[in-house]
Amino acid sequence: MQLFKILALSTLAAALLSATLGLAQQADDDDDDKPAAATAAVTRASKDVPELVLGSASDSFAVNRKDFTLVAGQGYRWKVTSAAGLEYKFVTDLFRNVWMNQIVIDDLEVHMNGAPAWLEFDSAGTMQLQFTTVRPGSYTWSVPDLADKGMKGTITIK
Repeated sequence: MQLFKILALSTLAAALLSATLGLAQQADDDDDDKPAAATAAVTRASKDVPELVLGSASDSFAVNRKDFTLVAGQGYRWKVTSAAGLEYKFVTDLFRNVWMNQIVIDDLEVHMNGAPAWLEFDSAGTMQLQFTTVRPGSYTWSVPDLADKGMKGTITIK
């Protein structure tokens, strides 16, 4: 009987201590004293990333933009376009560091349970990637066989 009383008292003390710590955590809300500029603006709505255009009518190795900056935790839509007649294999380590929602090609949706290895353009066209950034860091993108001609860049997630 004595053992039962000790166990009951110990359980009651643990429950009261747990409740007290929970209330202390609720009262400890010091996140509000950060300046507004110090926090990144993450919204529920997906944001558009500036389109990446590989090649052009006059230069098969042209790239309209090389570097992109994104915010961790944000949803994005990113159009990657082939505008020239070459075959482009678009490779990036970004795919393994985001939650890929879908890839849209001519209003057809590709849903995955994992990251794509690469995107391949056999002719001119656009693929729209929809994803949510997960892991901050600096990632690279390239068209591997044409990287030495300037078809490469970075994607930074802050």
